[in-house]
Amino acid sequence: MIPKLDRRQPLHFIGAGGIGMSALAGILAERGFLVSGSDPRPSPVLERLRTAGVRVFQEQTAATIAAVIAGMDRSGSGAGGSPLVVISSAVPAANEELAEARRRGLAIVHRSDVLAALINAQPSIAVAGSHGKTTTSTLIATLLEAVGEDPTAVIGGIVPAFGSNGRHGQGRLLVAEADESDGSLVKFNPRLGLLTNVELDHTDHYPDLASLVATLQRFASGCTTLLANRDCPVLREHFQAASWWSTRNGETVDFAAIPLEERGDGTLATWYEHGVALGSMDVPLPGRHNLSNSVAAMAACRLEGVSFEALRQAVAGLRPPGRRFDCRGLWHDRAIVDDYAHHPSEVAATLAMARLMVDSGRSPLPLVPRRLVAVFQPHRFTRTAQFLDDFAAALTHADAVLLAPLYAAGEAPMAGISSPALGEAVRALAPDLPVAVAASMEALAELVASGTGPGDLVLAMGAGDVNSLWERLGALDQRERPSALVA
Repeated sequence: MIPKLDRRQPLHFIGAGGIGMSALAGILAERGFLVSGSDPRPSPVLERLRTAGVRVFQEQTAATIAAVIAGMDRSGSGAGGSPLVVISSAVPAANEELAEARRRGLAIVHRSDVLAALINAQPSIAVAGSHGKTTTSTLIATLLEAVGEDPTAVIGGIVPAFGSNGRHGQGRLLVAEADESDGSLVKFNPRLGLLTNVELDHTDHYPDLASLVATLQRFASGCTTLLANRDCPVLREHFQAASWWSTRNGETVDFAAIPLEERGDGTLATWYEHGVALGSMDVPLPGRHNLSNSVAAMAACRLEGVSFEALRQAVAGLRPPGRRFDCRGLWHDRAIVDDYAHHPSEVAATLAMARLMVDSGRSPLPLVPRRLVAVFQPHRFTRTAQFLDDFAAALTHADAVLLAPLYAAGEAPMAGISSPALGEAVRALAPDLPVAVAASMEALAELVASGTGPGDLVLAMGAGDVNSLWERLGALDQRERPSALVA
């Protein structure tokens, strides 16, 4: 149910600290809505919400719902003291707070319904696809802000230019990341829809590629205009876009950037529109996948009327969102980088970008790395089972591989699916490649300490808690190191 948002009706977000929930809560608070939320895990995101005026509860109990209603009654706010309760797919049906909201007969909507209400209410750009959604939507919002468009943004990652994943702008445009993982993006009707690529993922929701394609086709049918990546074979075969972009061919598409020089710290390319070269551009994000994301972002802005010259200047300030090749710092002369890659194609692309830094001798990191150490955490049993061999093949492009325990994300274990099983698959493909499997996250930090050296690029990839590696390495400096535990 897509709600009609009314400032007279408060909103309460169960799980307000989630990356998608917090963006919506913050924007609505800045738009003058009375917003509250709950989340048991302290985080900087929750502190930002409090600063924006959101009332945040730490407990997710029946008492929280009672307190929200009582607080509204005392303030005289709200439509009869009945808030609109917002949940995400991460909130289990047995959640006590949710159960109390149901018992009281409160209106309950999914976060995608609230996002749809925002997207459908103003000219919007919605970015969908299997890979690159967060980066591409971040780049679009960053470019629009740089050229004075002052966009609203709802992104699934921290946008460096804003210091947040959500932003309430005064301009005409809204930029949103449209997540396909649960199929809810079919509710969105943006003026411009953008498809980055399509590849089977989220096998807990989609049994096969055809079902994913069907869902994205429904999304595409709800867009006034569709912009898509011509380099993706699935998009070419199954979608009819009004405009196409490419990084391979500048002659037969609407927008293209063809590389002239690919370096470890960026790409110099020639920009084409409808087969005509308009000039060169220097993208400060290395890797062909980041070039594609940048072309998509520039193409979206061009379709919204932004001049190429303005964009060419703004491109120099592009930075990736948080957890996308995010350098946390140097630890004993090792560059520790955090990345959200959790699909084989993402792992392969991220490793290729890192390899470019090693081979080219140019890098945006505090050091030019001499060796590439892949630290990978498999995410979900279903995904690991589906792509075990593909993950193994991707990881063979590192100089050493360290595996964290599989992050279940609430899934039940599957026989024969584990980090040790992935380690064996890597060894089968590359017998001489050093591979080690940690029995715990603490042991993983120990393995990094003992198995890497100065000048190494330690690339931690995964959608689970592998992003805690930087903090765990710091903790090692506070105590005497015991021997690593290896499974």
